[in-house]
Amino acid sequence: MFTMTYWSPYWVGIGIGILSWLTFLLSDKPIGCSTAFSRFSGMIEQRIRGKGAVMKKPYYQKVTPVITWDVMLVVGILIGSLLSARLSGEFALRWTPEMWATTFSSSPLLRVFVAFVGGILMGIGSRWAGGCTSGHGISGTLQLAVSSWLAVMCFFVGGIVTAMLIFRVFAG
Repeated sequence: MFTMTYWSPYWVGIGIGILSWLTFLLSDKPIGCSTAFSRFSGMIEQRIRGKGAVMKKPYYQKVTPVITWDVMLVVGILIGSLLSARLSGEFALRWTPEMWATTFSSSPLLRVFVAFVGGILMGIGSRWAGGCTSGHGISGTLQLAVSSWLAVMCFFVGGIVTAMLIFRVFAG
């Protein structure tokens, strides 16, 4: 099973649902990743500016920049992705994926720039929305939160519109 290139989305969905139940049961917290990135950026800033300067910020008084279970979840996602790619035989170091290179450019610099800007926009959006796609899409909808259902609808509409614009402008 772990050597398969593609997994059934139904089985993966069931697995994520069980993981969500276990997360609530064991930690009384929902699954989400964006807060972990905020914590991690705070830890980096502490290394540069010192703990006192960082802890004066109201945001980091609320979201303490320490290693917590959500930070370890992100580490686990990275390790799990690496293991999955290795076990399935799909692991390869590529600066520009084939689809990107044929559609836009084979320039690694452009790819890194777009990924960096996209990451910043995703980070801003997830903090503005009060959570990321996993927080709203998995945990929030599981709890039947209206705000999460609205956020998920906006994720889909925004993703479809953005994909259409990008591929019409650059690939058309």
